[in-house]
Amino acid sequence: MIGATLLTEIVTLASAINSLFGNTQRILSEFHPLFSETCQEIASSISSASNVYEKMSAKYLEDISHFTSSSTQFAECSFEPGTPEDVGIAVKGGGHTTNLGFSSTEGVQIAMTRFSEVVYHSKARAVSVGAGLTWDDVYEALERYGVSVAGGRISGVGVAGYTLGGGYSWHTNQYGLTIDNVLAYELVTPNGTVIDVTEASSPDLFFALKGGMNNYGIVTRFTFKTFPQTQVWGGLISYSEDVLDQFVTATTNFAANNTDPKAGIIALYHARGSQFGGSLNIFYDAPTQPAGIFDEFLAIPSSTRDISTRSFLPFLKSLLPLSYNPPRLIFHSISLAFLPSLFSHNMTPSAYPPSRTQGFFPLNIHFAWNQTENDQAVYDAARMTAGTLQAHSMEDGSGVAPPVVYPNYAMFGTPVVNLFGEHLPRLQAIKVAVDPDNVMGLAGGFKI
Repeated sequence: MIGATLLTEIVTLASAINSLFGNTQRILSEFHPLFSETCQEIASSISSASNVYEKMSAKYLEDISHFTSSSTQFAECSFEPGTPEDVGIAVKGGGHTTNLGFSSTEGVQIAMTRFSEVVYHSKARAVSVGAGLTWDDVYEALERYGVSVAGGRISGVGVAGYTLGGGYSWHTNQYGLTIDNVLAYELVTPNGTVIDVTEASSPDLFFALKGGMNNYGIVTRFTFKTFPQTQVWGGLISYSEDVLDQFVTATTNFAANNTDPKAGIIALYHARGSQFGGSLNIFYDAPTQPAGIFDEFLAIPSSTRDISTRSFLPFLKSLLPLSYNPPRLIFHSISLAFLPSLFSHNMTPSAYPPSRTQGFFPLNIHFAWNQTENDQAVYDAARMTAGTLQAHSMEDGSGVAPPVVYPNYAMFGTPVVNLFGEHLPRLQAIKVAVDPDNVMGLAGGFKI
C-alpha cells in the first residue's frame, strides 16, 4: 500500500533535499532519477486495484492530459490509484485548471480516473460521486432518476477541483454554492488514514474542505444533496460587434431587475485580434421560460442561436462551440457585488467565501493564445486586466472590498489572503493540526 508508508518516505526525502516543500515543480525536474525510483517504489507497493504507467504509454498520455496544453506537464510516470489506501499526492481529477503545476507535474502524475462511482441514495436524496469524474458523468448518471446536483456550468469540468474550490452552478441562486451541498467527504489524510469527514464528525476539517482546495489531504469521494431536475430551457446565442451596445444594455437590465432564481445568464465579451463580439449562455430551470425575463436578449439580432428545451447535460454541451479548444489558456478573476441572498442558502461557515454577509459573483478573465513564447506577455496582460477592472469596480460601486478572488478562477501567484480573507488564520491552524509535516505542500495549488 502507498498510504502512510510511501508518504512517510516522501517526507523523509523532502527533509533531505534543500527547499523541497512548496517547490515541487523545481525539485521534480531537477531530481528525475530519484523520482524514477519513486515510480518503481509505487508500482511495488500498491494493491492490484491500482496501476503505474510508463512515460508516453497510452494511459500515461490520458492521465497527464489537461483541458489546455499550457497546464499540462510531462511526468516521469502516471499513477492511477484504485483504492483510497493507494492514494498519494500531486493529483489530477478532471484536469480543468489553467494553472501550470496545480494538477500537473514533471514527477509522478496521479490521476483519479478509477474513482468513478456514481451511487444515488434515493431515501437520503443524496449521491456519492468519485473524485475522478467530470460533471458530465454525474449529470448523465442522475438523469434516469429525475434529479441533479449543483455542479459545473460547462461541459468537461472535473468534480474534485471544482468542488474543493467552491463551485458556482446554474443552480446556485436556488440551492447555494456546490460546497453548500456537500454532505460528506471521503478523505485520505496526509498520514495515509482514510476517514469520512462530515460537519458532525470533524467540523474544523469540514469547514476547511469547503473551499480550502487540496491543502488537507486527497478527497476520493464526495456525497452531495440532490434535487428534482426537469428538462431545462436555454443554450447559446452569439452577437456581432455592431449590436454589442444592445447586449451590454440587456445584460445590465437583467442583472438589475431579474428576481427569478431559476433564471440565469453568463454574458461573455470577447476579442480576437481586431474583431469583437459577445456570447450569451442563457438558462431557465424549467422546460419553458416565463414571458418577459429574456425578451430583451432574444430581440437583439444574433449571429448564431441555439436555444431549445432539452435535458440538462445536452444543454450544458451546447454552451461552447465544438471547435473551442485553445492550446494555451489562463484564467484570472475579480468579484462583483451580486444578490445579497446568494450565500444565504447555507449559513454554516466555509473556507470560501471569506464572508457570507455580502453576495458576490466571480468575473472570469479569460486569455487564450497559441505560442509558448508569448506566455509571460499574456500572464502580465491578465494581471493588468484584473487590476484595471478591480479599480473600476471600486469606483462605480460594483466591487467587493477587501478584494476577493474565486479560487477556481484565480491565477497562480494570487495572494491566498485574497481567496480566504479573515478565514486564513483558522485554515492555517487546521492545516498544522492535520498535516504537521506539510506533506500536501508537495502538491501544486494555492498553499496556505
